Amino acid sequence: MLSSFYVLWALLAQSGECPALLARGRQAYESRQFVVAAAEFERALAVCPNRAPILESLGQAQLMARQLDRSIESFGQLLKLEAKNVMAHKLLGDALYLSAKEVEAETVIKAGLEIDPRHEPSLYALGRIYYQEKRYTEAADQFQKVIDIDANNYRAHDNLALCYDALYRDSDALRHFFKALDLVMKAHPEYDWAHANLADFYLKRGEYEKAFQLAAEAAERNPGSARNLFLTGKALVNLGKLGLSVRWLTRACELDPGYSESHYLLALVYRKLGKAEEAQQHLEKFRILSKSPRTRR
Repeated sequence: MLSSFYVLWALLAQSGECPALLARGRQAYESRQFVVAAAEFERALAVCPNRAPILESLGQAQLMARQLDRSIESFGQLLKLEAKNVMAHKLLGDALYLSAKEVEAETVIKAGLEIDPRHEPSLYALGRIYYQEKRYTEAADQFQKVIDIDANNYRAHDNLALCYDALYRDSDALRHFFKALDLVMKAHPEYDWAHANLADFYLKRGEYEKAFQLAAEAAERNPGSARNLFLTGKALVNLGKLGLSVRWLTRACELDPGYSESHYLLALVYRKLGKAEEAQQHLEKFRILSKSPRTRR
């Protein structure tokens, strides 16, 4: 009887510990402390009775912390418990893709879509994989499916525009870029990609003033994005405003020292300004970075 009492006491203690661990995990995740969140969810997994939702939270935290092998394992365990969990298929696909396992990622996401062909996150994720693999027509089909389900999905409009840009269908690209801009203008002030992507579109077509306005708006929406500052600086370079471009490009290098394009362009600007030493420093950084593969995003 005494041993049974201690077993019961241990179970009660564990059940009381579970909510606290989950709360700490969620708080850490929301604070973008993903390694801490993963550790808390790992502890919760050992004491909480309902494993499936914890495995999903754990896998997501591990994914964001770039603990990719662990993330793949967590989502794999989740699918063993819930074979028809479409979101688990999608998340596992994300982890596999970031691990450079493109074929496996495509396969697992498609398996989820066989369960629910209208699952928007999976359609979107598959479109992103196709786009990154330069399978632009297939990617466009996936993003169009998302839009057919939700005409106000601004991310899908933005990415469909990128596909049409790559397919040299400029009028279609602009139609979807403008739709994305309309959708995010007030309702989603945190979303800067539509402005930045359209800025890049105009840069490639020599419309530098339009590119500058859009890139500057993207930088205002998200001043922590090295790409936004790089695009603004690049537009200024093409507008002949070299002195102003230095501030933007320098900040881009500071935000992301691994952004090789910023170092290269800054080297060219410094060379034009007659600052050979600074130009050589950034050119050398560009050469080093060019030999190292960039992390998938």
